[in-house]
Order: sequence, then structure tokens, then C-alpha cells
Amino acid sequence: MLEIKDMHVYYGAIHAIKGISLTVPEGKIVTLIGANGAGKSTTLKTISGLLRPKEGDILYNGESITHWSTRKIVEKGLVQVPEGRRIFADMSVKENLEMGAFLQKDKAWIKATEAKVFEKFPRLKERIGQLSGTMSGGEQQMLAIGRGMMANPKMLLLDEPSMGLAPLLVKEIFSIIREVNQSGITILLVEQNANMALSIADYAYVLETGKITLEGPAQELAASEEVRKAYLGG
Repeated sequence: MLEIKDMHVYYGAIHAIKGISLTVPEGKIVTLIGANGAGKSTTLKTISGLLRPKEGDILYNGESITHWSTRKIVEKGLVQVPEGRRIFADMSVKENLEMGAFLQKDKAWIKATEAKVFEKFPRLKERIGQLSGTMSGGEQQMLAIGRGMMANPKMLLLDEPSMGLAPLLVKEIFSIIREVNQSGITILLVEQNANMALSIADYAYVLETGKITLEGPAQELAASEEVRKAYLGG
């Protein structure tokens, strides 16, 4: 569904992504794990069209999207849930969800999808009129994922969904990510919490200073001594 071929990304003179290649098959959860500063968020921003690669190609359903606008990428169903949630703090929960659906024209679809989001996240329904900036971190993360779902994604790019959350909430968010995937949405998950990411992913890549150093089925990587020492505290 998504394929990155030999992608190089620079910030000025800094070579941030150094020729990575990865594949995300339709219907799967693929995770990209690595330490802070490894280039995980840069990879997602480049897929979303917020950054441009200097070399390489990004293919989505067999078509190159390397030079597409972010709007066109979202219209085609490739939707990012950004790091740090980036909800509209001065807007209500409902208004945030409506912002997620800004490219959708079918009012009946919007209403039905909003109902599905509230079914998945009952806490958001309880806080429908609340200013989202006054909610807890976990609730804001639920809202960020719900807003992403309102864009009618075929594939979600999730950037550090566990960041800053208490362990119990992390479990809840990852359980929801699995459910979203089971509803038919493909997921590329960028995550520092390697334990949780590997527990729900089908396939995994390890990114270190802009290069992929390891890849394989998630369960194999979780059992690998190298990964355990570097990322799993074992």
C-alpha cells in the first residue's frame, strides 16, 4: 500500500534521513521504532508532504506521491495523527472532529463516522462541548485519533501516540489502535515505546540516526537480543 524507496531528507545541510526503504502492506500495522532524534517524525512528515525528500520516491497504491500537496495526500486517504496531538485547544471536541472532516462532503457520512468515533471513545462523547485544551493528555490523544478517523483514512500515520501518557492509558490507546486496524485501516506507527509498538505490530523497522539498521516480523524483533538491550530494557 505504501512503499518508500531509498529516501534521503535534509534539514539544510543536515542529512536527517539517509536512504531508507520500507513497505507497509494493506491491512497491516507496521511500526518504526528508534530513539529520540533517529528521524522517525521526519519520515512521517515527508510521507505527508510536509517535507520534501532530496532523493528517493514515495509510492502509495503504486502511484508516486513524492511531489503531491499535503491536501491531495489527505484526500487520497493517507492521514497523519501528529506528535504531541496538535488538537485545536480553543475548540470543543465536536469542533475538532468537524475539522478532521473538512474535506468530506457527505453530511450523512460525517454524522455516521462521528457516531463511530464516539462509540470507540465514549469519553469524547461525554465531553462533546468541552474545550479540548482543558482535557487530560489521554483524552486529547483519543481526540487526535478520532479527528484522524473523521478524514476517512485508508491509512493512518501515528506519531508517538503514547507520548506523555500514564502506563494504563498507554495500554488503552494501543488497544484502540489495534481496533482501528481491525476495522480495515492500515497503520504506520512511529513510537518510542518499543515494547508496546512491537506487541501490536505485524512488522517492524528500527531506525538509528537516519538509517534502518534492523527489520523483520515484530515478534522476532521483540525476541532479538540486540533490540531488547537497546530498546526494551532487557
